[in-house]
Amino acid sequence: MEMLGWIIVGLFAGAIARLVMPGRDPGGCVVTLLLGIAGALLAGYVGRFLGFYTPDENASFIAAILGSIAVLALYRWFARRA
Repeated sequence: MEMLGWIIVGLFAGAIARLVMPGRDPGGCVVTLLLGIAGALLAGYVGRFLGFYTPDENASFIAAILGSIAVLALYRWFARRA
């Protein structure tokens, strides 16, 4: 159930990351949302592993947004180089 929550949060985080980082993405809006899910999952697992927050804290949504922005930035960087 927790994984489903991160996926839903990741969709919102991907949309917010798209708003924060406007521009043309090589994959379009769907890829941006999928990258948002990946960033949220990554931030969730890394944040809990390092002990920054517990599952019920609001910082997890902020971490999901930051993770989504980081994954989107990496995707854009690698897409430009290819």
